[in-house]
Amino acid sequence: MRSTMTISVPEQMRMELDRISQSEGVSRSDIVRESLRDYLFIRRFRNLRKVMVSKAAKRGIYTDQDVFDKVS
Repeated sequence: MRSTMTISVPEQMRMELDRISQSEGVSRSDIVRESLRDYLFIRRFRNLRKVMVSKAAKRGIYTDQDVFDKVS
């Protein structure tokens, strides 16, 4: 199911979005959807990382080497 959203952006941003849309042959909506998907992924990743870093620290895991040592 899809729903429609209306957003407001500065004119310069809209003009750049239009240039990219035209040069890549994709719609503005496609670009905004992809950008939002990437943003939401990064937010989920950062939140998960924050939780996991805290849990790892409680177990004495601080570095990549610590992780490697635990799984080797």
